[in-house]
Amino acid sequence: MLYYIGEYLESVFGPARLFTSYAVLICIALYLGFFLSVRLIPKFYDSFLPHDRGREFALKDNSDAAKGKPTGAGSIFITLFCLISLVLCPMNWTRAGIIFLTWITMISGFLDDRSVTSWGEYLKGALDLIISISAAFILYYNLKTLSDDETVRFWLPFVSHTVAVNPAVYIIITVIVLWASINTTNCTDGVDGLSATLVMVALITLGFIFYFILGHKDIASYLLVPHFGAGANWAIMIFAMSGVLMGYLWHNAFPSHCLMGDAGSRALGFFIGVCVMVSGNPFMFLATSSIIIINGGMGLLKVFLLRFFKIKIFENVRFPLHDHMRKNRGWSPTQVLLKFLIIQILITCAVLGVFFKLR
Repeated sequence: MLYYIGEYLESVFGPARLFTSYAVLICIALYLGFFLSVRLIPKFYDSFLPHDRGREFALKDNSDAAKGKPTGAGSIFITLFCLISLVLCPMNWTRAGIIFLTWITMISGFLDDRSVTSWGEYLKGALDLIISISAAFILYYNLKTLSDDETVRFWLPFVSHTVAVNPAVYIIITVIVLWASINTTNCTDGVDGLSATLVMVALITLGFIFYFILGHKDIASYLLVPHFGAGANWAIMIFAMSGVLMGYLWHNAFPSHCLMGDAGSRALGFFIGVCVMVSGNPFMFLATSSIIIINGGMGLLKVFLLRFFKIKIFENVRFPLHDHMRKNRGWSPTQVLLKFLIIQILITCAVLGVFFKLR
């Protein structure tokens, strides 16, 4: 909206052209998201947000420390993200659809946060699957229309050319990435600031990739990756999400005053997964979210194999991994946060170097 207003007013008021600059819009999105989140989230502690009842599968000290705190703060900052994106980012039906599905993912998590009894795993898994399938079709048809020959392609590590993807294969891969991202991010939300910090690293990484690499024709050509004309548009949305997440972290830093709940973690996981698929390289998930995958995903795999195939793996490792580090290794919450953050940054730098230079 603001972009089009800038175009309209430019001939009347010269400085209005700044609103047509993607760099300016990215900065506005980041700072506006941060200050609105910092200001507004505490106002809903008692009037709107439910309070944590303790977590069924968390360590006892984790559960006791969280119990009674306002939870579901994700409902506030995700709604702010949606509004900021609609105001600042030039919209098309694809981006509008993803914003809507991000908000729906938040609503499903928030209803669970408010529920007296937790929703069952199968119900939440089914809802995640429906949302992931819907997003997969939206992304596929968007990428198909952007392609000259209506063929969706991936750019992959160690390959200098793009690879055509069968429609059914694309849909399946996208659904898997989105579903996994939602649930692994949700599982990582167990230590004050951990999930939000790791997600913020992923978002900032993706934002720079979209704006400075995929969205820049010359740099994309130099690195042998396909140019993505809408990269700057997605960067605005990504930095809007980064801004509101920073605002939430202002209140969630250890010891936290509020929790994002499923309303935040599930929506954040969904949005990261979408951005990974929009980038055209599903392996980008490894660069942005390796620790989230290991921390939460291995626990999901462990439970799945034991429940359905009676196969036991990692019997001596507690999952999510942050619980193992606290209980078995004696790490403090701050140590878990900082060490996981350091490892993720090191992985991100290494993997991006491989992805963009070894082609």
